[in-house]
Amino acid sequence: MDNSSNSRPTLVIDIGGSNIKLLATGQEKRIKIPSDPDLHPQQLVDQVKEATHEWTYEVISIGCPCVCDNNSPQLDPVNLGTGWIGFDFEEAFGMPCKVINDAAMQAVGCYQGGTMLFLGFGTGLGTTLIKDYTPVPMEAGHLPYRDGKSFEDFVGKNGFSDMGFDAWQHEALEVVKILRAAFTANEVVLGGGNAKLIEQLPENTRCVDNNAAFTGGFRLWEEPW
Repeated sequence: MDNSSNSRPTLVIDIGGSNIKLLATGQEKRIKIPSDPDLHPQQLVDQVKEATHEWTYEVISIGCPCVCDNNSPQLDPVNLGTGWIGFDFEEAFGMPCKVINDAAMQAVGCYQGGTMLFLGFGTGLGTTLIKDYTPVPMEAGHLPYRDGKSFEDFVGKNGFSDMGFDAWQHEALEVVKILRAAFTANEVVLGGGNAKLIEQLPENTRCVDNNAAFTGGFRLWEEPW
């Protein structure tokens, strides 16, 4: 992960249900701040300012675990508090911000060209399609799959707990196959906490770790993004 090539010093904020992870241009170690179901956006802003007061940055990238549009959340994240919808991060931080879905930010971090489908196997199933450097965040994990349940009901955290590893891995590989065909992706990239558990990856499929989110956050302020 290269965070030193940005033309403008950048802070990347990766918001999760358990932790808020922070990294800035020129910094070697990231900072973690615990998050909780009552976390609201102004509280996050205050905590980030306090945690990074010794860092220098001019712009901010924010990966938020919900639908985002017009540079702000359009829904309250499932595992966090309320008040996120339409929250103005630029006004709160006092500097330019780019706010996108967290899976989309991770997808940007691992894109290498062509049509790429990113699938984040974590608490749920994050999905983003990128074609010619244009990310399209999606909610494909909520589409109906089988037995009245969605894709992420099977391959998310709850599905893993209910089915066990072998059955979960079978379903995960089936989901990769179905969604690759649906979105005509020439490459599939797997991320999220459980992606590394999937054995024998299909052809033209690779796995990345969560550092891709930081790479994506830095890339958002670079060409051609």
